[in-house]
Amino acid sequence: MTEQKTTSMLMRPWFLGLVLVLGVAVGVGATALLLNVFERKVEAQATFVNLVPVTEDDTDPAKWGQNWPRQYDSYKKTAVSTRTRFGGHGGSEALPEQKIERDPWLRRMFLGYAFSIDYRDRRGHAYMLADQEQTERQSKPQSGSCLHCHAAVMPLYRKLGDGDAMKGFESTHAMTYKETNAKLHELGEAHPVSCVDCHEPNTMKLRVTRPGFIKGIQALAESSAEVPHLPSILAWRESNRREPYDPNTMASRGEMRSFACGQCHVEYYCSSDFPLTFPWGNGLTVEQQEDFWNETKLSSGARFYDYKHKETGAEILKAQHPEFELWSQGIHARSGVSCSDCHMPYMRDGALKVSDHWVRSPLLNISRACQSCHHFSEEEMAARVAVIQDRNHQLLQNGGKAITDLIDAIVAAKEAGASDQQLQAAREFQRKAQWRLDFIAAENSMGFHAPQEAARILGEASDLARQGVVAAMNWQTN
Repeated sequence: MTEQKTTSMLMRPWFLGLVLVLGVAVGVGATALLLNVFERKVEAQATFVNLVPVTEDDTDPAKWGQNWPRQYDSYKKTAVSTRTRFGGHGGSEALPEQKIERDPWLRRMFLGYAFSIDYRDRRGHAYMLADQEQTERQSKPQSGSCLHCHAAVMPLYRKLGDGDAMKGFESTHAMTYKETNAKLHELGEAHPVSCVDCHEPNTMKLRVTRPGFIKGIQALAESSAEVPHLPSILAWRESNRREPYDPNTMASRGEMRSFACGQCHVEYYCSSDFPLTFPWGNGLTVEQQEDFWNETKLSSGARFYDYKHKETGAEILKAQHPEFELWSQGIHARSGVSCSDCHMPYMRDGALKVSDHWVRSPLLNISRACQSCHHFSEEEMAARVAVIQDRNHQLLQNGGKAITDLIDAIVAAKEAGASDQQLQAAREFQRKAQWRLDFIAAENSMGFHAPQEAARILGEASDLARQGVVAAMNWQTN
């Protein structure tokens, strides 16, 4: 009786209709899912749509943005004000805060150099050309070499060199900044570092274009310096070396994700005596670069120096922003982690995995910049960074006090009648101490890129400055 009732119910029209509706719904859902999967696969295969042709002479990122809108949308965010505890621009004022007002020892240290006039916190890539054009340092003569890292300058180099970019690059040191910048504007190419500087137009393959980096990395490859984090250089050294090391054909994609940044985030000479130079001929450490500069001669035949300190007369080495070099000494570089992994981490956009071109501090993006490797909470990761940076900041301030005391001691000795010969030892200590202190002060990670190395350098800076104080106080015995 029960079986008959069940059979009778199953045969009723309403039930059959329900089954039909459910079947159609499942079919529609499955079809929609399959179509979505197919669409995503097609989307993943077509990484970009070539709507407009771009060439080596197209430096406007907006034009590239028509073909690569995802990357361009994130690049535009580099105009957004960001700030961390030890850097950046988070205010509404026209320009970032002055470092030399926040840390007066910096101004004292740079007396005799334009950085004592204007030295500000960083801003995003979108401002790199405008800020250079507006800095008060332009009140002093500046070299055309300075555009190397602040503008999409390769078309200008090719024009100045009659098609030879290296020749054009080497000519700009003898030109003034204002003259070179005017030529850039005349070309209609006055843009900050742009897509074309790091990507091949047709394929978007990563590359390096900056002549200073190409010459510098070749000098590093030819040296005997240890570079365990750069396997392509190690492989080249083991080869027949018939051709110079070429990062664009020999480096891995992982290495290129740091080389692209290393074109500019480095220490270099940038003035009028000789072409812009990366001091990598002996290696990347602070001592190896110091040795390179000590071995370099100015056109006068004198030992190289960036400027003479206004109060002490010491021949000073001015560090620029050696992020690439300090990173090279740290655990991330030795573990194969590139600059882009942390500062331009991958993100999902539909079916695509793209690099975030909002280049910024990993502290502002911990979930994607750090947690893809470190499986700890954001709070834990931020706390670890804070410990490292706080310790290095304290060491930096200790060094600032020590270098100020050294300057005071040399000035006092001069006023007491000390001769240049009697002050030579103290001045050499100032050169050594200030180079190390500035190496970390100018580097934009507050020691995080290589914590132990940064702490070592700052410790040596304070020690050398204190030895300089003793030498200045004992000038009569020198």
